[in-house]
Amino acid sequence: MRALITRLSLAFASALLLLPAGASAQNASAQQEIELATKAAFAAALQGPTDVTLGDQATLKLPQSMFFVPRTQAERLMQAYGNGKDPSLLGVVMPKSDDEDWVVTVNFDKAGYIKDDDARNWNVGELLDSLREGTEASNEERRKRGFPELTVDGWVEAPKYDSATQRLVWSVAAKHKDAGAQDDATVNYNTYALGRDGYITLDLITEKGNVPTDKAAVLALLDNLKYVEGKRYADFDASSDKVAEYGLAALVAGVAAKKLGLFAVIAAFLAKFAKAGILAAAVLGGAVWKRIKGKKAPGQS
Repeated sequence: MRALITRLSLAFASALLLLPAGASAQNASAQQEIELATKAAFAAALQGPTDVTLGDQATLKLPQSMFFVPRTQAERLMQAYGNGKDPSLLGVVMPKSDDEDWVVTVNFDKAGYIKDDDARNWNVGELLDSLREGTEASNEERRKRGFPELTVDGWVEAPKYDSATQRLVWSVAAKHKDAGAQDDATVNYNTYALGRDGYITLDLITEKGNVPTDKAAVLALLDNLKYVEGKRYADFDASSDKVAEYGLAALVAGVAAKKLGLFAVIAAFLAKFAKAGILAAAVLGGAVWKRIKGKKAPGQS
């Protein structure tokens, strides 16, 4: 763990040397908070294998190869990387291996019981258009915060819903508007587990080229997520329970687009420091990471 933090510090120190002077989101204070938030996250992390309690809703069996950062530290980490407060955040999951460059955000939205009837008739083309509109709207906030604007490339995996398990999976690719054709798009690979009171999301953030291998991690987590008795989708009581004002299509086209706006895509992904920090990646397109990748922390073989 100490070696990981040391490499993170080296990465940000190198990134700072190459950042443009005067950039409001790239000052020393922001960098210090990123480092402090990261250290706090590692210190609080729950190491797999273990069972992680997700509020009063569910239990997540965390495998040996991963660790979980609890809500308080995860929220600080996300804010340090430029995200706003998200009351639905429960924590983040990261791989222990330095060879894996992904992160999974874990959220619970107490939206109420979501009827899944519309999953039979949704138009994936219209859903994609709505996501693009939501992303474009979020770019105004990104500009204010000094982060690059994003654009949605298209589906990596069109929305698929399993009515037997109440699981929804969908994914789009996004990248910086000024990114070159050779740059790998960043991907939110979104998985949802519906429950009685709302839904839990396990969202994988990685690069498009890594989806075929990295998605196995989040799908394994989804399989190991179990709602507690009384909170399962099948426990719904029509006489007393709240029913959400929207259906599954809105989770992709409306609610998700506004909530995520793909604003957290780059920031959350880089919480693993795989790209040497959001500022380095945003400005340098990963160039710093290619240099840092070969460095080893003191005492590491």
